[in-house]
Amino acid sequence: MRLAVIIGSVREGRVGPTVAHWFAAEAGRHGRFDIDIVDLADIRLPLDMSAGSEHDGDAFAARLAEADAFAVVTPEYNHGYPAALKNAIDWNTGQWRAKPVGFVSYGGQSGGSRAVEQLRPVLAEAHAMTLRETVSVSNPWDEFAPDGLRCDETRWAARAKRLLDQLAWWCRALKDAREKDPYEN
Repeated sequence: MRLAVIIGSVREGRVGPTVAHWFAAEAGRHGRFDIDIVDLADIRLPLDMSAGSEHDGDAFAARLAEADAFAVVTPEYNHGYPAALKNAIDWNTGQWRAKPVGFVSYGGQSGGSRAVEQLRPVLAEAHAMTLRETVSVSNPWDEFAPDGLRCDETRWAARAKRLLDQLAWWCRALKDAREKDPYEN
């Protein structure tokens, strides 16, 4: 099963890549996924979706289409999620259809939970299946060093495993369903 780990922040100095690479390593240890780390900072998706814009939309769409499941790594900015992440979803609503989405969020005291709650209805509109289980990191600058975790790895590994177990279950179920009866909205 192919898992796309999407880094939703494009800000300079962001902690998103560190969190995403940690989660991708946990997914690798989980052993049920081939992992594709998708960093939105490396993908040109202008806000203007007109035909004349230079962009990476087709290559990005292909990567999303190849995925059987998604893990969205998102910060919480001003009680919401990043504009780059919304733009990426809007560019590719069809690639999310009938696929599970897990969240790895981070932020201040709420650990990014408000960003996740706002993403759920957006992805529901794209016909994705969002999972209840999340990995939510409060104050990630205390939990992560630039090269990974600096704290209790056992606790974080257990949280990641719960999310990955659910992603694997939903991934299999939805993949089987899509193969037997293609999803149409």
